[in-house]
Amino acid sequence: MDEGQWCLIESDPGVFTDLIRNFGVTGVQIEELYSLDDEACSHLKPIHGLIFLFKWRAGDEPMGQPAKDTDQIYFAQQVITNACATQAIINLLFNVNHEDVKLGQILSDFKSFTKDFTPADRGLVLGNSEQIRTVHNSYGRTQLYEVLQPPPTKDDDIYHFVAYVPIKGKVYELDGMRESPLEVGVITDGQEWMDVVRPVINQRIAKFSQGEIHFNLLAMVKDRKMKLQEQLEILGDAADPTEIAHLHEELNAEHEKDARQKLENKRRRHNYIPFIVELLRVLAKEELLVPLVKESIEKRRVEEIAKKQIKTEMKME
Repeated sequence: MDEGQWCLIESDPGVFTDLIRNFGVTGVQIEELYSLDDEACSHLKPIHGLIFLFKWRAGDEPMGQPAKDTDQIYFAQQVITNACATQAIINLLFNVNHEDVKLGQILSDFKSFTKDFTPADRGLVLGNSEQIRTVHNSYGRTQLYEVLQPPPTKDDDIYHFVAYVPIKGKVYELDGMRESPLEVGVITDGQEWMDVVRPVINQRIAKFSQGEIHFNLLAMVKDRKMKLQEQLEILGDAADPTEIAHLHEELNAEHEKDARQKLENKRRRHNYIPFIVELLRVLAKEELLVPLVKESIEKRRVEEIAKKQIKTEMKME
């Protein structure tokens, strides 16, 4: 990858949590949401914000009004290709006001340096931040060689990240592709911010055809291990043993999940290319490579014929 370029990274809670921690952030983690129902989200509270990955479509109407009180919102526009994941994370993090959330040195310095910049200039500085780019790119897939991709066409699938966050009684959509934040709702008395954002995201999801999965929803929540440890300390030794045992089970499960995600991230970041090259060399030496390639080509040809036949039969019906 050329110096200054940003790579695509996988929309995965383990990747995003590790990415945030490598920026130096503490007090939060990323969890995937499969439902926005209160019952499904209650155990994750407090939820500081949401990151929504969706299939971008040209001409999509904004689901909100341009924010008027932008002086109280940190917002950076996206001016660099492939940076939208980190862009959404930073836009969200810089608007979280919670005592548990610590940005760390890298992001604190960046926020302080860019606080008086325009959204476009913030995006430009972000795109040229070597520290942030290096952490981001460490989660990219290793490639044997670089493939020069043509600019995307209108027929290509383009995916994009946006953030949703509550700020001083309102809920905002932070989309780096737009000129400013969008106000999507007001949090009234007795409401939680998730009650406001839920119909907005459900409306976005409803736009996709039935059977198509072109979206992914991640929540930025309080560090689960920190939360469970605090609950154990509050209960103390005099609490119900069953309740304490249940919390310890949850805490152990979080430690196991954390270890599993770290292992998966190591596998993602490991360079398997030398192994693959050596495997191909040995197969070629043993005169096994060409037959395997021919077998694979023939298998693919048969599959394509079968697919075409199924499509033809469906049209005839």
